[in-house]
Amino acid sequence: MDLTFVAVLGGLWGSFANVCIYRLPKDKGVVSGRSHCPKCKKKIIWYDNIPIISYLILNAKCRNCKSRISLQYPIVEMVNILSFLIIYFLFGISLTTIFLMVLGLSFLIIFFIDLKHFIIPNSLTFPMMILGFIKSFDPNLDSIFPNYINSLIGGFFGYGVIFSIIFFYKQIRKKEGMGLGDAKLLAVIGFWFGWISIPFVIFLSSIFALVFVAPDLIKKNKKMSSQIPFGPYIILATIFYLLFKNNLDSLIYL
Repeated sequence: MDLTFVAVLGGLWGSFANVCIYRLPKDKGVVSGRSHCPKCKKKIIWYDNIPIISYLILNAKCRNCKSRISLQYPIVEMVNILSFLIIYFLFGISLTTIFLMVLGLSFLIIFFIDLKHFIIPNSLTFPMMILGFIKSFDPNLDSIFPNYINSLIGGFFGYGVIFSIIFFYKQIRKKEGMGLGDAKLLAVIGFWFGWISIPFVIFLSSIFALVFVAPDLIKKNKKMSSQIPFGPYIILATIFYLLFKNNLDSLIYL
């Protein structure tokens, strides 16, 4: 498969990711209905919807009302292009590549939705749980994926850990802490990569959250009770885990 084709594919699916990021929090369908400008509501012509290129040609402005187009759009498209290229480079033409591209696209959508709206849609997590478990029955996939027993344990373990934290936090503090969306996202990771991934992902995501949030706490721009989107940190931690999976897993079996 040509790298140019993979890049174009990544850009097109990145454009679809932007549609999901905009519509899912509003409970709108992502398949039907043409894209339109959020400001003037005018439908976008196809040649103004070419990933990255149209953004540059239009100078980041709507052709009709001249309102600014968010930098999020080319960023999401570029990230997805890089994601597809890296996955293809590592795993070539394979079923593993397809699975990881689907998961990567879902992670990208969840990352920005949680970052902007503090929600993780069930319409993404539930299908990813099911797909993660189903693919565990294929013994020919790459070793980064667990068998179905490990996958099943991982899914319940991932959900159970966060659910327990939510439950006990509410009992002690008498208010909500983390959301169930985070628990479902951890379940997705457990189903996809097994129970062994969960402790590392929870630990790393907590460290990432602390690193990014601590400066605001010190400057008093945030309070300890402020709402923080934890999903992006879980996703970053998962990527980090996969990059160093062999080294991290070996610690368990010392």
